[in-house]
Amino acid sequence: MKIRELIPLIEAKLLTPGADLDKEVLCGYTCDLLSWVMAHGQEGMAWVTVQTHMNVIAVAVLSDMACVILPESIEMEKESLDKAAGEDMCVLQSPLSGYEICGRMHASGVPDKD
Repeated sequence: MKIRELIPLIEAKLLTPGADLDKEVLCGYTCDLLSWVMAHGQEGMAWVTVQTHMNVIAVAVLSDMACVILPESIEMEKESLDKAAGEDMCVLQSPLSGYEICGRMHASGVPDKD
């Protein structure tokens, strides 16, 4: 599934205009402990997190993730969004809970990480 297909599925808003929406979402993950995500992040991952600081973008870029998804309409700091745009990291904001986001991705065939 491409990010552009994920956006309507999870009722998301794109927070990083210009991001590559043709990136493939290869798996989904949810976690808020950055050291854990650093150890388990994967290329093409759609990462659901409530964290919004600059280090979220750094971890997503380090693992070459497809996107970061903020549940429950959580806002991300402008500095973090600017960093994401500069790194071509897609950040999405969804009104849905993390549970619902992951459920919809799983039901649409997006697997868990390896």
